[in-house]
Amino acid sequence: MKHLIAFLILLCSFSTLVNSQDFRGTDNSPMDVAYLPDNFAHDRKSGEEAIAKAYYSRPNKSDRIVFGGIVPFGKVWRVGANEAVEFKAFKDLTIGGEKLKAGTYSLFAIPGETEWTIIVNSDLDYWGAFKYDESKDVIRFSVDSKSIPKVVEAFSIRFEDLGNNTAVMRMGWDQTMVEIPISY
Repeated sequence: MKHLIAFLILLCSFSTLVNSQDFRGTDNSPMDVAYLPDNFAHDRKSGEEAIAKAYYSRPNKSDRIVFGGIVPFGKVWRVGANEAVEFKAFKDLTIGGEKLKAGTYSLFAIPGETEWTIIVNSDLDYWGAFKYDESKDVIRFSVDSKSIPKVVEAFSIRFEDLGNNTAVMRMGWDQTMVEIPISY
């Protein structure tokens, strides 16, 4: 009988412990990944190698004014939400006309109404752009900002291989898109 009581107490304690473990709910800006070539991880062809990859969070427009609103013009933005975008170049690239060594970097932007400054920075693993350190910039370049007719509800990054070792990385949100040329 003592063993049965001890077993029941232990079982109740374990049950309470298991039930007390909580997990966070779904993030409002879930993480995603974009590959060059597009869908590399899903549709990998024999002999194909990854060129680049971007880990990023996808905030929603949610009836807000995005550029010039929640993302001010003329200020450093982490691109997306939560942690700064992590951009991995699997090989040496030319991005935005600038040489970039293979490696892992953070990606920032300074949005403007017609042009964005794109920033590739060596600092990694921090939230937002609050601790952005310009001295750790690896390259900076400008790209035109384009108005697009269809609203992109969730911030998105997508690579498109254009052939002949060239590609474009598109970033879009709301009715704004930028295209970053890449060659490899």
